Amino acid sequence: MSRIDIHHPHSLTAAKARTAVQEVADKLDARFGMQSRWEGDTLHFTRSGVDGHIALAPNELHVTAQLGFLLSAMKGSIEQEIRRVLSERFG
Repeated sequence: MSRIDIHHPHSLTAAKARTAVQEVADKLDARFGMQSRWEGDTLHFTRSGVDGHIALAPNELHVTAQLGFLLSAMKGSIEQEIRRVLSERFG
């Protein structure tokens, strides 16, 4: 199993950051069958082979994900795509 751990700065208000994270989660839900739920300021997401969360803090997002065996082989590509989306959405 592989682990992804990304800290990404942002300058959005808490409400705008939450909305942006939810929009990304909605796309993941539609595209990959991810299921997500909010607990406070943390969005938890899961599907077969992936379990993770995105924690919102003032000025920073913290993304962690545990990848199962099959997805571990694609860790580099997955992490690169996460970083691309974060840069696109959060500058």
